[in-house]
Amino acid sequence: MAMIMNKCTSVTLTRKLSHPCCFSSDLFSLTANIRPLYPSTAKSFEFPALLLTFLNRYSVSPFHLNNANVHFTFDFNSFYVSFIDNSTHKTHLNQIHAHLLASGLQDCGFLITKLINVSCNLGEIRYACKVFDEFPDPDVFLWNAIIRGYSMHNMFGDVIEMYSRMQMAGVSPDCFTFSYVLKACSGLLALEMGWRAHGQILRHGFELDVFVQNSLVAMYAKCSQIRHARMVFDGLYDRTIVTWTSIISGYAQNGEPIEALRIFSQMRQSNVKPDWIALVSVLRAYTDVEDLEQGKSVHGYVIKMGLEYEPDLLISLTAMYAKCGQVTVARFFFNQMKLPNLILWNAMISGYAKNGYAEEAVGLFREMIGKNISVDSITVRAAILACAQVGSLELARWMDDYIMRSECRDDVFVNTALIDMYAKCGSLDFARIIFDRTLQKDVVVWSAMIVGYGLHGQGREAIDLYHAMKQAGVCPNDVTFVGLLMACNHSGLVEEGWELFHRMKDYDIEPRHQHYACVVDLLGRAGCLSQAYDFIMNMPIEPGVSVWGALLSACKIYRHVTLGEYAAEQLFSLDPYNTGHYVQLSNLYASVRLWDCVAKVRVLMKEKGLSKDLGYSLIEVNGKLQAFRVGDKSHPRYKEISVELERLEKRLKEAGFVPHTDSVFHDLNYEETEEILCNHSERLAIAYGLISTPPGTTLRIIKNLRACVNCHSATKFISKLVNRKIVVRDANRFHHFKDGVCSCGDYW
Repeated sequence: MAMIMNKCTSVTLTRKLSHPCCFSSDLFSLTANIRPLYPSTAKSFEFPALLLTFLNRYSVSPFHLNNANVHFTFDFNSFYVSFIDNSTHKTHLNQIHAHLLASGLQDCGFLITKLINVSCNLGEIRYACKVFDEFPDPDVFLWNAIIRGYSMHNMFGDVIEMYSRMQMAGVSPDCFTFSYVLKACSGLLALEMGWRAHGQILRHGFELDVFVQNSLVAMYAKCSQIRHARMVFDGLYDRTIVTWTSIISGYAQNGEPIEALRIFSQMRQSNVKPDWIALVSVLRAYTDVEDLEQGKSVHGYVIKMGLEYEPDLLISLTAMYAKCGQVTVARFFFNQMKLPNLILWNAMISGYAKNGYAEEAVGLFREMIGKNISVDSITVRAAILACAQVGSLELARWMDDYIMRSECRDDVFVNTALIDMYAKCGSLDFARIIFDRTLQKDVVVWSAMIVGYGLHGQGREAIDLYHAMKQAGVCPNDVTFVGLLMACNHSGLVEEGWELFHRMKDYDIEPRHQHYACVVDLLGRAGCLSQAYDFIMNMPIEPGVSVWGALLSACKIYRHVTLGEYAAEQLFSLDPYNTGHYVQLSNLYASVRLWDCVAKVRVLMKEKGLSKDLGYSLIEVNGKLQAFRVGDKSHPRYKEISVELERLEKRLKEAGFVPHTDSVFHDLNYEETEEILCNHSERLAIAYGLISTPPGTTLRIIKNLRACVNCHSATKFISKLVNRKIVVRDANRFHHFKDGVCSCGDYW
């Protein structure tokens, strides 16, 4: 009936059919010993389907069935390939492999390559490796099959190992081999191996192969060697969309968004139509430079191409709008995803946290962990940032407890963020606990704790930690000195701060605007206004807003009108729409009773469409934040608060407290002035805290503006009268009031 050859072959079958039914019967006999390849439970391989496959394979039609003789060719290659391609389980592969062995086809490279490819597709990489190892003399196609299998499962170490074995076997690689190897080098960030592969690419003559060169560009970009990636890119004359996308992505991923956008412009000029992968990188670049308008134009192009629901583009659009402050738009895109991935959650939470939507960020983080979605270090750090902005110590403690139970508890970046969070929530004690439990302290950890001390005006502690840091062999950086200078100017340590500023050159640190502003603030708070002015005039860089703002603030404290006006002029030219500068100048005029000048400043603000920011204060009671504004009477317990305020005012007068009225409107009488001052938002918050918490409880208050002189003095008195510690975080720093004294030493 048949002649069967040993290797991959075909068989000519001849059968005389007396009746159409005979064919069906004989075919069933022919395939009887083939059906056991698949169990009866594998529905896709039941006999009717196999029959149709057989008929189609050998072009047997109903017309042929009436012929007395049917001649057709049995192609074993196609026959077994069909079974291999339709395999859905390892059991199928085992049975096919067994039949190949029984048929003497185990050395057919084509079928074994096919078997390995399908095994890898099904995730049976170990089985594929076993089949490969049993093959006596694999060619390049077989090597590529097993290397591809490891690559598609991101087993990059095994890719490199198999490639080394292939070289030792003397088999020359082809373009597909190199693409898998370069992908592995990218995944492992194995730059040295990538260099060796590049050399072998040149040796084997693939320097003009676009497929291989694209992989080289991507590899160098992933390994942060963007200069080498550009050299490969520049050497290519036949650039595909993949080539352009690889180099654009490389620049975007390596922190060079401007160059990424420049090359994107070249790509458009070359009439190459970008794909969604290129657009992802372009959106990332516009996000990094915070160019929302250009980002919107790319968004329009995405819509025009019908790609607005591409998952990676949704992530990029969410990140762009979130980072650029358009959190409502970002949330719209976030909601488009039925199952947002981790990157999308991170983009949305970070967007909320970095744009002043702290409560929304915390709420979204709680929703995320409530759904048991795995978080990473980026998620946690964004949530910690939001907690720091909220300022709730109880929320901070909850965040700390969550992290201690998570895999991020030993992450140095997370612990650094926790130190900053506790410092901004008013507890240096908890911040120091995190600092002490962090085993691997780098310069960022040390600096975070020093900045925390600076924020709370604990200059001596900051300087002591700086010396301990040096003894530990950790070299300070520019942030370290920002914290030290801030600590000194908040503590009145003029000589120490001046010396530390000049110590920066010992570490080859170039002072930035923030350092210069700290020194001006340091000198100005100490009353050294002339020295501060001379310091500004001799700065090697152009003074910025922070520098002139520090001088104006000092002029207000010491009522130096002429110098204050000069500083204000500089501020108005640099930052003409910042309300705070006008308010500072107005307060300076009011402090020396130049009411006509105060009126002129108000007119100027009105002409520019500016209005003074409304002050508010938050107080945390039983884990909840209560908000108060000046003269606010809307609180449900306002009557009790009012009674407590009257009681406090009476006790303050008896203790000898005299209100500071210099900066209050000049057209009010004394009684009206006094009423306004005692109804400032922090005074309302303190009164609420006193009636809502047990005696001795620390009151923690957050104020959006700088504390006024009157409330600062009153709070010192109140802390002694009620025997409470009162911690106030204003726009500049922390004030710890206790026993009639403030930690700032009146340097604020």
